[in-house]
This record gives sequence, C-alpha cells and structure tokens, in this order.
Amino acid sequence: MLILGIESSCDETGVALYDTVRGLLAHTVHTQVAMHEAYGGVVPELASRDHIRRLIPLLEKVLQAAACTREDLDAIAYTAGPGLAGALLVGASFAEGLALALNIPALPVHHLEGHLLSPLLSSDPAKFPFIALLVSGGHTQIMCVTQVGTYELMGESLDDAAGEAFDKTAQLLGLGYPGGPALAKLAELGKPGRFRLPRPMINSGDFSFSFSGLKTAVLTAVRQRPLTDQDKADLAAEFQEAATEVLATKALAACRQRRLSTLVVAGGVGANKRLRERLNVAAAQNSVRVCYPEMELCTDNGAMIAFAGAQHLLAGAVSNVNRAGSFAVKPRWPLATR
Repeated sequence: MLILGIESSCDETGVALYDTVRGLLAHTVHTQVAMHEAYGGVVPELASRDHIRRLIPLLEKVLQAAACTREDLDAIAYTAGPGLAGALLVGASFAEGLALALNIPALPVHHLEGHLLSPLLSSDPAKFPFIALLVSGGHTQIMCVTQVGTYELMGESLDDAAGEAFDKTAQLLGLGYPGGPALAKLAELGKPGRFRLPRPMINSGDFSFSFSGLKTAVLTAVRQRPLTDQDKADLAAEFQEAATEVLATKALAACRQRRLSTLVVAGGVGANKRLRERLNVAAAQNSVRVCYPEMELCTDNGAMIAFAGAQHLLAGAVSNVNRAGSFAVKPRWPLATR
C-alpha cells in the first residue's frame, strides 16, 4: 500500500510517501521559521495561509521524486491534532478532499503518535514494548508503549514543555527565534556550573516535569547584573545541563520501573546533542538501548504521519478512517485517548 502523509499542525508543512513494502519513498518539509522570526513566535493566521500555498507544490515534488502519480495512492494520512486549529484544518481539508476525489480512505493521525513512532523508520528500529520520551516545543511526556495504538501516559510536564523552556530561555538571553537550536549552539561555548540552576522535580518520585521554575531561575540570573557574552554562554550551558539531566534521569527511571530495556526518544528536542550524550551514557549504565529518529525526522514531518497511518491500516484499525468526506480536527487531543 502506498500512503501519502500530510503534516500541518504548526509551522512546518510536511508531505511524504510511504510504501508498506518498500518503506519511505520520498518526503519534503517546508519550514516557516523565516516568516515567523520577525514576530518572535508562530503567528497562527500566517501559518495557516502558508500551508495553503505549500501543499500542492510539495505534493507534486514528492510524487515526482518517487516516480508516482496521485492515482497510485491507496490512502492518505493527515495530522488531525493536536496543534493550531487553522493549520490543522488546512491539512485535513486538503487530505479529505483529495481522498474523496480519488475514492480512497483518509486517516486522521495523532501528531504525537507520529513523533512516537518515527524512530521505527530507522534502519534498525526499536521493538515493542518500550518507554518513549516525547520532547518537543509543546509537549514533554513519558509513555509506556505496548504496541501501535496502545499508549500509557506515565508523566508529563505540569507547565512549560522542555522545548518551550529552551525557547523562552533563549529569548531571555537575546538569542531570538527559534531559540532552542541557538541556545544549544551557545551552550557549546559555555561552562556549566558557574551559574547553579535547579533541577526541578528530579527527585519527585514520579514522572512529571516542571520547567517554568528553571526558566524563572534564568530570568533571576539575567536581572541580577549585566551579562557578558561569556556569562550568557555559561548560563546557556547550565540551563541545558539542568534540563537534560532531568529528562534523562526520569526517562531511565521509567525504564527501570517497567523493566523495559528499550527507550525511544522523539520530538524536536530529541535532536539536542547534549540530551543524546546524557541518554547514551545513562542507558549504557542501565543496559538500555536508546533509539532515535533520523535527524531529519526529529522536527515535524509528513513521513512520520504516513508511517503512523500505514501501521494502523496494516493492523486493520479502519474505525478511524473517514470515508464519507466529513472530518474534524482536534487542537487538544491527549495521546492516551486516541
């Protein structure tokens, strides 16, 4: 089966083709970072309009790359939530309309499920069951995954997600938008330990997270005195150490509690070099295998949506398939209730 995947939940337009026999055939992503940079964050209306402009050219691009036509498609998977309502509606209406025209099923896919399953697209994929650490701009969660479609939420952020804390800290340091990658780059020039920041909830005994206090601690340090460039680098390094230490500690604790030897890490923050270093060291000490998506699949993309849709089709889970052309998006949609 040939599955078209469409992702439009926020500020990336992703389109991909996944074949259940041959694997990922083609994928492309357009990012809106340059457009939103002037505003210091995503402007929902602009995001929605840009998705409209990009979908057809991106579709034609992947079809050409895979030497396929629209008539070759067997199903279309699209992100139905969570995300920005307007942006989701663009992708959903495009997918549903195209599916209706081609008389093929359209499958609404959970955005976080796409991220969670994206490491399975690698050449050496993880095997079920496993613990999943989902870390992105909008979500920080630890899930116990038994099989496709069976996800138990063990803990999540009570306030800011890890990616959001990275972005807000970068803004405090004058690094602009998007802040996460810029902060990680600056941290390479700094020395952690000069500024001592808290490790929120690291010893809470559960799998919940809280990053707002860490962000506030950075704000306090910024306001205490004018910071030199080296001060900013050292503060960025300490923030990154604090955040990644909490994430790695809780993820490995979840593996120990459930006696599982595989940890899957997904989401944009999963590309952070220091987080990967910490997780690799801690995992080796605990005899745990860590699986990551390919770097190009860490951010939002259509490949993960096509793959998730294909897995549900292969499992015979057709109850979520829209066949009558009616559809709805879910800007707020807990993964455990999908």
